[in-house]
Amino acid sequence: MEINLINQSGEARWTRYKKDFVQVAKRLEEILHCEQERSVSLIFVDADAIHALNRDYRGVDRATDVISFALCDSVDEYEMAEGSEELGDIFINVQAVVEQAHAYGHSLRREVNFLFTHGLLHLHGYDHQNEKEEQEMFHLQDVILNEIVPKKVYQ
Repeated sequence: MEINLINQSGEARWTRYKKDFVQVAKRLEEILHCEQERSVSLIFVDADAIHALNRDYRGVDRATDVISFALCDSVDEYEMAEGSEELGDIFINVQAVVEQAHAYGHSLRREVNFLFTHGLLHLHGYDHQNEKEEQEMFHLQDVILNEIVPKKVYQ
């Protein structure tokens, strides 16, 4: 999977995780048995930018940690669009990465990769609108991510 990394945050540190993002994408493709080469845009933004996106496109007037804009909205549509090369865009709020890493007691590396994995699953049609979907999606997140960036709790 090609990852087009765009850093609008003004903080250079986020680009150092690109190798991790490539590994996450590769692991996801293996687990989901993706055969076609795809690309995704990963955009790092600040809280104000993601707040505007959330408000303007989702009608939610607050900042969030990650937003995905998929070209397809469900697993069925994703499978039907196999000819498409672009999956969509993932926006990550860098302030949320820092705050959540601290709140959950793990590294920035773990949190930014968690948010990327979460966004990437959304681009593949996964969601968490009900308990069953949430369990499936969160299980996949762990299966994909734990091998690459193990969960380490820092006290």
